[in-house]
Amino acid sequence: MDTKDKDQTKKTRENKNIQAKRKEESVTKLSLKNIDENKSTSKNSTKEDLYLKIFDELIEKKASLDKEIKKLENKKALLIKDIETNFSGQSENIAKQVKGFQDYLVGALQNLSLSVEKLDFVSQPIIVKPSPLDEIQKSTKTEKEINIQAIADTFKPDEEIIRKCFLDFSNTPDFYAEPWKLRRSLEDIDIEMLEDWFFNMGGRGALESRGSRQKNVLISAGLISILGELYGDQFQTLILASEPERLGEWRRILQDSLGLKREDFGPNSGIVLFERAEGVIERADRLESNNEVPLIIIDASETSIEVPILQFPLWLAFVGTSEELYEDLELA
Repeated sequence: MDTKDKDQTKKTRENKNIQAKRKEESVTKLSLKNIDENKSTSKNSTKEDLYLKIFDELIEKKASLDKEIKKLENKKALLIKDIETNFSGQSENIAKQVKGFQDYLVGALQNLSLSVEKLDFVSQPIIVKPSPLDEIQKSTKTEKEINIQAIADTFKPDEEIIRKCFLDFSNTPDFYAEPWKLRRSLEDIDIEMLEDWFFNMGGRGALESRGSRQKNVLISAGLISILGELYGDQFQTLILASEPERLGEWRRILQDSLGLKREDFGPNSGIVLFERAEGVIERADRLESNNEVPLIIIDASETSIEVPILQFPLWLAFVGTSEELYEDLELA
């Protein structure tokens, strides 16, 4: 009886152990299955997030590109409008410049005509039946007159001083010369232009521009240097240019060419800069009333000259070409 009970108890225990193992295996399988399912769900969730992120970035880039395209289209429209406006505006400005220059030429020719009418022409002597000897003498006299250079009465007494200055200008420049003396050399064509202005125009007339403001200012510096030798402190240079940038260029080049300082430019100094012709005329009148000599220099960018300026004894106007006027207008 005891042996059977023991065997029965043993079998019962074994059955319980088997059932416990089976239950544990079942729980383990369920746990592994849940883990696999969680891993799969996590992977799927990560991929979806990545796709959404890429999709959002693409949308942002598309919106940015659309915005840039719109900006470029607006810029294109503005450029087209600006080009059309500027072209028509520049054409109108050029037409005004040409018209002003035409008016200036008409005024200058009228002034020349009036001057010619006031000249006293000397009547030629009438020789009746000249002898052959008279014919030979007349021919010799004519040849001499052709060879003699016409010299305006204004600067005829100072011809020697002026020509000595021309000779100095053609030599090696003296960079350490005294103030108001030209510290640069001039080309032969520059000296020829000054010679024409002094001895043929009598100190009143227009010269063709040398193609740049720098060369025109250098010629003007030579002119100021010569007049300083002739008149000393009794003359003042009045420069007319309608833009501050152009006057600034005149100041800079004159300072360098004549060894001047900023103090040499001003109402009470040797050189005065003007943007308007009215100021030049008023200042020149005041100088003449004080027995001083005004020298008026007009920049090549000015397409017209006020008639009252032509009455003064010394004035020089640079006449710019159409290309030079257009380039100067573009820089302005």
